[in-house]
Amino acid sequence: METQNNTALIDMPGFSIAQQQYLQGFFAGVAQRGVMPFAGQTAGGQIANSATSGAANQAAEEAEPMWFGTPLSELCREERWKQEENALDIWEKLVAHANEDKAPAPDDLFRFKFHGLFYVAPAQDSFMLRLRVPGGILSAHQLRGLAQMAADWGCGRADLTTRSNVQIREFQPKDIVRVLSKVQDLGMTSRGSGADNIRNITASPVTGIDPEELYDVAPLADALNRYILNSRDMYGLPRKFNVAFDGGGSISVLADTNDIGFVAVQVNDGHGIPAGVYFRVLLCGITGHKQFATDCGVLLHPDQTVAVAAAMIRVFAERGDRTDRKKARLKYLVDRWGTEKFVAKAEKLLAFPLIRVPASACEPRRPIDRAGHIGVHPQSQPGLHYIGVSVPVGRLPVDQMLAVAEIAESCGTGEVRLTVWQNLILPNIPTAKLEAAKAAILAAGLSFEAGTVMSGTVACTGNKGCRYAATDTKTHAVTLARLLDNRFNIVQPVNLHVTGCPHSCAQHYVGDIGLMGVKVGGEEGYQVVIGGGSDSDQSIARELIPAIKFSDLPPVMEQLFDSYTTRRHEEETFLGFTRRHSIAELQSFCAIKELV
Repeated sequence: METQNNTALIDMPGFSIAQQQYLQGFFAGVAQRGVMPFAGQTAGGQIANSATSGAANQAAEEAEPMWFGTPLSELCREERWKQEENALDIWEKLVAHANEDKAPAPDDLFRFKFHGLFYVAPAQDSFMLRLRVPGGILSAHQLRGLAQMAADWGCGRADLTTRSNVQIREFQPKDIVRVLSKVQDLGMTSRGSGADNIRNITASPVTGIDPEELYDVAPLADALNRYILNSRDMYGLPRKFNVAFDGGGSISVLADTNDIGFVAVQVNDGHGIPAGVYFRVLLCGITGHKQFATDCGVLLHPDQTVAVAAAMIRVFAERGDRTDRKKARLKYLVDRWGTEKFVAKAEKLLAFPLIRVPASACEPRRPIDRAGHIGVHPQSQPGLHYIGVSVPVGRLPVDQMLAVAEIAESCGTGEVRLTVWQNLILPNIPTAKLEAAKAAILAAGLSFEAGTVMSGTVACTGNKGCRYAATDTKTHAVTLARLLDNRFNIVQPVNLHVTGCPHSCAQHYVGDIGLMGVKVGGEEGYQVVIGGGSDSDQSIARELIPAIKFSDLPPVMEQLFDSYTTRRHEEETFLGFTRRHSIAELQSFCAIKELV
């Protein structure tokens, strides 16, 4: 094509003659001035996917933004919420919700959990506060302050949890800022106690006072907790994360049910390293998925544990799955990579090499006292004792909170310890004050000589306070435990774990008896599993009954315990008895064949 002045035009289909003339003149001027063509254009001005210009190709599709190596379009809902707004930076929203006395929208409901605030509707039209109590150690002053919070703004009760922690329920939106401010005044925090964060750091409940322990792990739990609180990248993980420190003493902290468990061990001469106390590292405990943490082959000096925990958490944060909530726990990253690759990735973040020593180089774990968290026991300090107090399914009303604080101060050193069995321990009580302490415990309506089932019973919140639960777990657990304790005189401990849903907050798979809430014909019922255990008794419980109404369960359990008391070998535990028999035999003992 030619114009009236006979200047040839570049053929540009779809453009008018005037448009073609303008573009040709423009590009000719650019060429005369020696200006580089636009990125992605040829020297002749053609917009095309061409690398001849030596510049970036603007015609190419823009790369999609990424979040921890994952395209935004592939993120699950919760990850998009975290990417859109950092949950640690929402104080103004908390204040606004308190001023307006309103519940949060779904995205902010999730973010509020980063501050320990759980809006638990429809189970309860209110907030639950979950705290951080590193190592499970509280002061009497803090316990009194929590009691005041529960009385003034909450439900008049605290719930002790299976992570040696405290929850208080039924706060209204208008009070949430008062609650968080009071927590800070007490020298405590709830930051990161919920959602995709590192949960309360647990430690052996009698650490530092246990005559049998290898190492006092309370300072390690406290150090890791402080590191987390002061490191923003320790928040917003792919999913929740559990860490435990076990001092290798007489009472377990169920380290093998955690994502990372540090367990103290003794190493003697002859293994190529100096004799002394070290820590083994266990990885990927998640009993709700029927898996215990396993030894990863690494041996640590005590002062290396916090750094190794931080390194492993950072690897998980960077490489964990952020597209599928069901595959976002540490277990699935290690399943995908293998243990060696995961450990090697963590080692690259450390300033020291890791020692790889087989577990066989370490002395065997000392015996665990399954009843050691209840009753009166001597401490490693001469003349001092601790008292393990039974708190049925962890419910501690305000008057009992105040009584415990008073006993801790008047008879001990003002310290209270929590355990993973939802009870508490009063340490450092001189022999001369033991009787006064015991009398005060009984006067408060508490017990330190609970029946063997009640003392080992734990239960999750249940459907009275959790929308996921199918059953009233706490009421059912207390009813069943009291029935069995009143009916049978059993010397050895029996652990009853009652959870309301497959999330297994009460870890039903590691109980001597485990109950998981289900609906049976529209009524509340349970799947029954049996023979679970941790540590030296480690095993996932086997299914005894797929589903049974709770109203039908007590007589079935009575028949099972009657068979145990009449058929057991001398000194045989209930756990040993159930493992010695097949499921079919156990079913026949309690006449449940027609229910299965």
